[in-house]
Amino acid sequence: MKFRKTEYRLMNVSTGSEFDDRGWTLSDPGSNVPSLVRAVYSSRQFSPREDLQGIYRYAEWLPIRRTLKRSCAPVTYKSKGLARFLGLENLYITFSGWCPRIGAKMRTCSFKETEAYSVLARMDSREKRILIVQSAGNTARAFAQVCSDNRIPLVVCVPSDSLHDLWFHRKLHDCVKLVAVPHGCDYYDAIALGDKLATDPGFFLEGGAKNVARRDGMGTTLLSHVEQAGRIPDAYFQAVGSGTGAIAAWENAERLAADGRFGENGMRVYVAQNKPFTLIYDSWKAGSRELAPLTPEEGRHQAEIILAKVLSNRKPPYSIAGGLYDVLKASHGDVFLADNNDIMYWMIQFRNLEGYELLPASCVAVVALAKAVAEGKVRKDENIMLNCTGGGTLGAMSRGYVFKEPDLVLSPDLPAEEIIAKVRKLFD
Repeated sequence: MKFRKTEYRLMNVSTGSEFDDRGWTLSDPGSNVPSLVRAVYSSRQFSPREDLQGIYRYAEWLPIRRTLKRSCAPVTYKSKGLARFLGLENLYITFSGWCPRIGAKMRTCSFKETEAYSVLARMDSREKRILIVQSAGNTARAFAQVCSDNRIPLVVCVPSDSLHDLWFHRKLHDCVKLVAVPHGCDYYDAIALGDKLATDPGFFLEGGAKNVARRDGMGTTLLSHVEQAGRIPDAYFQAVGSGTGAIAAWENAERLAADGRFGENGMRVYVAQNKPFTLIYDSWKAGSRELAPLTPEEGRHQAEIILAKVLSNRKPPYSIAGGLYDVLKASHGDVFLADNNDIMYWMIQFRNLEGYELLPASCVAVVALAKAVAEGKVRKDENIMLNCTGGGTLGAMSRGYVFKEPDLVLSPDLPAEEIIAKVRKLFD
């Protein structure tokens, strides 16, 4: 049966005004006020599709026009080991990664697959321009794999220091090109490179947090939780670099509350960062909507130190209307910190308690949960969602892997014309 595109409109979060999606709309064309836009779906009830597989079970709340092959949805289960260790009665773990024992089969081991399968399914199959994705590692791996599987042309811009994350089970299709910024550059430099490339009309940016498909793909983690737990959680925990996943969870909590069958949205959003990269923590603790000062040099230095390097976004969607500041404020949430020693401790403990390993970023969320329990921020009988956004790399890589070498290494300081010319040659 042919898939019919999901029916939805877009809404300016700041003004509430609704308008049609013109195909790749990232902001309200009728407003000059910076604001995220949100998808408003024709289907107001949460209705998983039994006729579709993987993440597309949630197609009614994904802004998509087609489905792609090999997707996998997040897996949620009620914890026993970690719950007992922390003294919690209703702890649910939502895992996005590789652990076939519990049904988790994301081949790239990261919930960034939820973004890729949603964003790329939003694209028109007749699109002639080449998509650009800027990434610190996990997003690059997810988009590269999905584009390779589905023959979608892609340019991935990453820091050279993240190339170790670009592993795959087999060689990628030639439609995927990898362009790295030199060693010593960070994620923001990869963003700058991609922005220059996007000035050519033959390329276009994925859009990051502004892309409703990215957020609603990430938001399937909460839908997975609700399918298992039957209700909106009281508390939600996630590690963040940009905070987009936490924003996405909150947006779906709002939709679920409007549905009326899963309780009111009293979900407290708790996010965490890896010390010393503490931009969101510093901004929130200062009580400020504006981001705390952070020079490029400081940001690069801090990113070099942390274990969870994917959590080092210097320009997160924090201040914008509908962004992370608003979510933390509306949810009565908070921000926690985890240092590298905390991460190492919980990587071992989680493996012992739950039977599979997490990526460092996911362990940052576990640290936040443990600290919230110790500080009395959550009660032992509350319904808690722990969003473990990646893991299982040892098991996945044991099946064999190859690294994707960069097709080009370019300085973000080069003129846009030179960057465009060099990248276009890759597709000739």
